Amino acid sequence: MLYLSTDQHIKQLTVNLRDEEGQVLVRRQVSTVWDKVRAFFEDLRNRAKDCGGFMAIVEVCGFNDWLLAMFKEYGCKEVVLIQPRESSRNKTDRRDANRLGEILWLNRDRLSKGVPVQGLRRIRIVDSVVADNRRLTVLRIRSTRQQTRTVNRIKQILRRHNLEQHQPCKGIHTKATQKWLRELSLCEQDRLSMNILLKELELFGQHLDQLDEQIHQRIDKCPEAQLLGSITGGKAGFSALALASRIVPVNDFPTARSLANYFGLTPGCRNSGEATQRLGSITKEGSAIARYVLGQLVLHVLKRDPGMRKWHRRIKKRRGSKIARVAVMRRLTVIIWHMLKNNVPYRKCCQAGHPEDGPQT
Repeated sequence: MLYLSTDQHIKQLTVNLRDEEGQVLVRRQVSTVWDKVRAFFEDLRNRAKDCGGFMAIVEVCGFNDWLLAMFKEYGCKEVVLIQPRESSRNKTDRRDANRLGEILWLNRDRLSKGVPVQGLRRIRIVDSVVADNRRLTVLRIRSTRQQTRTVNRIKQILRRHNLEQHQPCKGIHTKATQKWLRELSLCEQDRLSMNILLKELELFGQHLDQLDEQIHQRIDKCPEAQLLGSITGGKAGFSALALASRIVPVNDFPTARSLANYFGLTPGCRNSGEATQRLGSITKEGSAIARYVLGQLVLHVLKRDPGMRKWHRRIKKRRGSKIARVAVMRRLTVIIWHMLKNNVPYRKCCQAGHPEDGPQT
């Protein structure tokens, strides 16, 4: 079998091809122009016919989709998608491709069998439905943040003229407040800025309505998201779909604690020699969106679950509010693992009394 490593960039691919003995057969750069990149992969397929096919390794980035599809199109036996490491002080594309090729060749048997490799964070390549769910939830978060920025700019104009106290309602999104903002007497420049911001606010509201409609349509086809909706005690929404699309399949995580570790909610450590209890802050590895969503779900859990609220208060009194909130996020992650593993709603899962899950309700 042949082993292909690729360092991907926008305009070129830096490739490194090895044979079964580990000898480098090809070391070059390939343009991402379609004719040239297809010619390279056609030549690769012809080479691999007599060798039993080829494996490929590539680091994850925001534009992997077309390359992963091309690997599949040209008969790649196994695609290994990994998380990039920290940049070296002596970094070139050729060195990166050679390093990836060395990793793939040395660990070829373990990687082909799906066995974890120490120090290598492998990314699961999901199907198109899960990938679309992830993109949809990311788009909603971005739209929400843009809407928040617009609201803050409107408030900045009001505070500049000390007019916020005359606002008819507390919220900017109410009809009465928006009518007041449209009729508000301002200087020429601020009036122009206000009109633009109000149009942006209306546009972002329409975008969010369209996204929420798409999200609820996808939730109806995702039983895992419907199950996670029981955390908030109501109908599943954006949070449920965002978490479900980043956890499924739950069988990839052998234990409940491995899911918390995957989301970067476990403390790092620097234990060496006599120092064996040198724990640090959480690692923050994995999906930042999952941590963001869990942080929002904590607010619902603390309102609805008296047992978790009591446990949270004890930690808050001893360690502070931030650490207590992260602790609830971690326990909530463990409960979510049991929910998906055993196909039970939130309340029933808590009542089961798993020792690492958190308080019973």
